[in-house]
Amino acid sequence: MDRFSYIANSEAAYIDDLYRSYKQDPGSVDGSWQKFFEGFEFSQSYGESGNGANGHSDTDQTATKPVIDTKHAEKEVSVASLIKAYRSRGHLLAKTNPIRNRKDRNPRIGLEDYALSEADLDTVFDAGTLLGIGPSSLRKIMESLEKIYAGTIGFEYMYIREIDVKNWLRNKIEKEALVFDPSIEEKKRILEKLNEATVFENFLHTKYLGQKRFSLEGGETTIPALDAIINYSGELGVEEVMIGMAHRGRLNVLVNILGKSYEDVFSGFEGNVPDQVFGDGDVKYHLGYSSLIETSAGKQVSVKLAPNPSHLEAVNPIIEGFVRAQADEEYGGNFDKILPILIHGDAAVAGQGIVYEVTQMAKLAGYQTGGTLHFVINNQIGFTTDFEDARSSIYCSDVAKIVDAPVFHVNGDDPEAVIFCAKLAVEFREKFNRDVFIDMVCYRRYGHNESDEPKFTQPTLYNTIERHANPREIYNKSLIDRGEVDAELAAKMDAEFKKELQDRLDMVKQKTPIPYKPLRLDREWAELRVSQPEDFDQSPETGVPMETLEKVGNALVTIPSGFKPLKQIDKLLKDRRQMLFETKQVNWGTAELLAYGSILSENKVVRLSGQDVQRGTFSHRHAVLHDSETNESYSSLDHIEGSKQKMQIYNSLLSEYGVLGFEFGYSMAAPHALVIWEAQFGDFSNGAQVIIDQFVSSCESKWGLMNGLVMLLPHGYEGQGPEHSNARPERYLQLSAEYNMVVANVTTPANFFHLLRRQLTWPFRKPLVVMSPKSLLRHPQVVSPLEDLTKGTFKEVLPDSYATGKKVKRILLCTGKIYYELLEKQQADKREDVAIIRLEQLHPFPQKQLDAILANYSKSAELIWVQEEPSNMGAWTYLLRSALNLKLRGITRKNSASPATGYSKVHAQEQADIIRRAFE
Repeated sequence: MDRFSYIANSEAAYIDDLYRSYKQDPGSVDGSWQKFFEGFEFSQSYGESGNGANGHSDTDQTATKPVIDTKHAEKEVSVASLIKAYRSRGHLLAKTNPIRNRKDRNPRIGLEDYALSEADLDTVFDAGTLLGIGPSSLRKIMESLEKIYAGTIGFEYMYIREIDVKNWLRNKIEKEALVFDPSIEEKKRILEKLNEATVFENFLHTKYLGQKRFSLEGGETTIPALDAIINYSGELGVEEVMIGMAHRGRLNVLVNILGKSYEDVFSGFEGNVPDQVFGDGDVKYHLGYSSLIETSAGKQVSVKLAPNPSHLEAVNPIIEGFVRAQADEEYGGNFDKILPILIHGDAAVAGQGIVYEVTQMAKLAGYQTGGTLHFVINNQIGFTTDFEDARSSIYCSDVAKIVDAPVFHVNGDDPEAVIFCAKLAVEFREKFNRDVFIDMVCYRRYGHNESDEPKFTQPTLYNTIERHANPREIYNKSLIDRGEVDAELAAKMDAEFKKELQDRLDMVKQKTPIPYKPLRLDREWAELRVSQPEDFDQSPETGVPMETLEKVGNALVTIPSGFKPLKQIDKLLKDRRQMLFETKQVNWGTAELLAYGSILSENKVVRLSGQDVQRGTFSHRHAVLHDSETNESYSSLDHIEGSKQKMQIYNSLLSEYGVLGFEFGYSMAAPHALVIWEAQFGDFSNGAQVIIDQFVSSCESKWGLMNGLVMLLPHGYEGQGPEHSNARPERYLQLSAEYNMVVANVTTPANFFHLLRRQLTWPFRKPLVVMSPKSLLRHPQVVSPLEDLTKGTFKEVLPDSYATGKKVKRILLCTGKIYYELLEKQQADKREDVAIIRLEQLHPFPQKQLDAILANYSKSAELIWVQEEPSNMGAWTYLLRSALNLKLRGITRKNSASPATGYSKVHAQEQADIIRRAFE
């Protein structure tokens, strides 16, 4: 081997840079490196040839010139490089897999890779100071490295770019991993939680053979890990924990972490239908729960597990939004008080794009939550797909690297190692307020569900798993072998716990169904009630005093001294002032901002996010202004006289799925906040369909959770092609039933003002989907008297004030933008025989309000529904099933696979044809 071949792996340049820094200022490098360089310089100055122990001749300490031991100095650098290599790549050797041999990942951390050999093992190197063990033999250094970095934990953290964060982790890992030894009481606690996890699963498997439960068997160490996380978090000041997870192990977490009663779970398996307040409910392994847990240190921690659908990882942004809202409102922005925990499956964390979207949010001002603790139950199989076919990355957790989050890969059969990782992760998150991942490598004892046969796809693997002892048995044996617990302890725990489970099951079999208990949130939700059908017959009063509007208006037209806006913004401010204080006629953007300002004035939160929302996609909002010379921003609504609330308005990352989920979660925690997500174009909601289907439209029916989230989806046919015309209103109308959400297409600024305010005025909460306008934002007729904002309510149906009475032969029903095109034709031709009625709200269908207006016309008048969408889109098919007492004829575009034509001339011809047919 070439004498200097080791340099290729030694990262000598890195060490050289450190040494240069040390020479300039010893305090600029870590203490362990200071000691190393001191020793290195000593070895350079005082060699071994003919010298005594102190490096000088015994006979003449001044006459001899110091001898430089170049060979030893080179090996010091090699050993230092070897230590750094273990820190960087030791995880590739770590024994983290309990059932498979590690693949050879070629970590390049052998002695031969660094010009070292077994002959050097007993040589003492100052590089041992880098590990905190002082000058040590290479043998001892290697033993320490193997124990720290190649044991049952694989640490990945050297890619972190902040040196203080990396040094903190390294010191914790290297100093504490070598000496970590839980107390006897902690070991008994670990064994107790393992026993609960194992016996619970075994009991269900015996009593309900073949029923789906998505068991935790093989990954039972999750339970003592979560127990440790919650307890240690409480010690460090966390008061609330919000957990999101898929269904594997959920029942175990519910009973053995959150304390849900065994009766509840057994009742679900028995098929008993609970006494529900409303809704359809959900399967037992999708439900949420909340409880107040007293930690071992006597602290109380509120712990919640959010409900989730089968869409793996879809709950992630919900958790983050919920935690952000709680941190903002409950804890005054102190993220240390609330901890989000996301429990992933390995296949899902690697395969689901939402994981990447949510991880990208981690450090963004509008979405950060002070760090998330990610816990991966890595059972190495996704449904039936082996991990080698499930990802291209080495680890399922490699997404962590995009935000420099450390990853602790740990063997699930070593509970003490898992607990070490759990405590380290909690401490890291609390110190640095950033994400951290625990990748617990384990296995799945049965198939994807308990009726599945895993040997169809992994016969040899499952032969191994069948013979493999569970984590409790392995841990109990290790404790007995070490003489740390009595051999009878686990057996006693087992018998007592089984008896308790059987007693609870016997009670369920003898008793009537227990009441349904949904996830409990907080006292603010308790102040609200479930909606009733009659609530939608008349909207509540939502007017605002003129004095309040003037205060908001002043904020909207005032800029600080020295602030230099662009010319276009200067004109905008002058136009706003004229509208608000002279003509007193407001356009869409001004009415919208007045709605937000009026709510802020009531000391309520307004949060709006989405791509480009500060300006608005169509430059109509300009809620945040920018100085043309300094780019300094100014949020007008933060300066309302007498208001303490600030407008929360964030331009989002280029995400729909993640951001909409986040805002839904925020709204779930903040019932008195107006929370809005705006799509850049309405069809962008396509990318968030999972959140819309699984949460927005169905959360109340499935989980008993109300939510007041608002979705603004720009919609309208203006010749901009298929992608920028249609927000797919038919999708939301198809999802509409049982008063689950509001779908609206509004045509006046005043009505939009009242619609937004109604969200918080109702004594209940409903999601609101608005087909938001584009061309109407600047339409000269789309203005409202300022006085209309001071009184009245949202109008579900708007009548025709021009064509009235018995002379009307035809009534055109429509919604949204097309009204103004119909109006233009009606007015141009003076068609007093054709009335135009606007449905401003489509669901819940305003039958009574519509009937009241139709009563003013002859019963013989022809009713026609007019829409600009194709007949298989828009509201047409919805009306056929909702307006059953109306004999309607439809005028639409033809059935189409695409939402709109891409040719502007064709669009104009089609639009003109619709208007012509409506009046001919």
